[in-house]
Amino acid sequence: MGQLVAVDWGTSSLRGALIDAKGRVLEEQSHARGILTVPPGGFREVFDSLFGAWMQEAGTRCLISGMAGSKQGWVEAPYCPCAAGLPEVRAKVREIEPGRIAIVPGLSCEHPQVWASPSPPPEGDKKTWGGPAFSCEHAGVPDVMRGEEVQIFGAIALTGLRDGLFVLPGTHNKWARVKDGRVTGFRTFMTGEFYALLSQHSILARTLDAAALFDEAAFLSGVAQADNGEGLLHNAFGARTLSLFERMSAGELASYLSGLLIGEELRTQSVRANGEVVLIGSPALTQRYALALRSLGTATRTLGSEATWAGLHALSVS
Repeated sequence: MGQLVAVDWGTSSLRGALIDAKGRVLEEQSHARGILTVPPGGFREVFDSLFGAWMQEAGTRCLISGMAGSKQGWVEAPYCPCAAGLPEVRAKVREIEPGRIAIVPGLSCEHPQVWASPSPPPEGDKKTWGGPAFSCEHAGVPDVMRGEEVQIFGAIALTGLRDGLFVLPGTHNKWARVKDGRVTGFRTFMTGEFYALLSQHSILARTLDAAALFDEAAFLSGVAQADNGEGLLHNAFGARTLSLFERMSAGELASYLSGLLIGEELRTQSVRANGEVVLIGSPALTQRYALALRSLGTATRTLGSEATWAGLHALSVS
């Protein structure tokens, strides 16, 4: 195998790495040229302008992960259903230029959907009903990821851990279960997006300073408060009253709110029952998750961009 041009092409930005046959990163680059900045039909032009020089050597292949494979991207690469490992994902890679440029498909899984009806189901309904409200539970709510699956495979390659819990903080956080090197399922949490909404567009925006430096003590206080059984909708209002009664400053409240949201996320995951958790992402976010998990007695291991490059290299090897 020749050199690999590994590209992580997201919504607002893209990153690339030139990788040799042994998996060593030779060069890296990043640009604010996410898929939303590319005009219709312009993906090839953008790609050539950024990575054309890397593609010159004979035998060079490019693998692209992320939103470039979405319906709004260069070419749609349909999701690969879980459970999935390297062989399953590799089999669904979508070729743009056969043998030279291809897109990784991403993963999908299904979560149970709970229905309720005030009356019994109609005759012939195939759903399973039960309980006083005739609740029905069946597969029906899909979940998806694009790009994170590559980071998970990279983390497996770098750590040697083929079983466990892999967490990828971001705007939409992913919690993925891995068994024998295959992603068996995952859940997405809109934690980052909810933080942005609450801190910028709710009543809380008037009493907290989202640009303040991170306050570890306030953050951990929020994590602990999230475990009080009262729920996020109630606990979030406390961020306002703590300001009203001058018990926290605007800077502290930003970290406290972050802790509340991440603590709520952790509360649903039974993390105390897990061994070491692998965190993959930017230092600013993985630091917060590591602190929150350690406060619950859970050990962590952290990886950054190297997981993306290792994952794309693993997918490129037959």
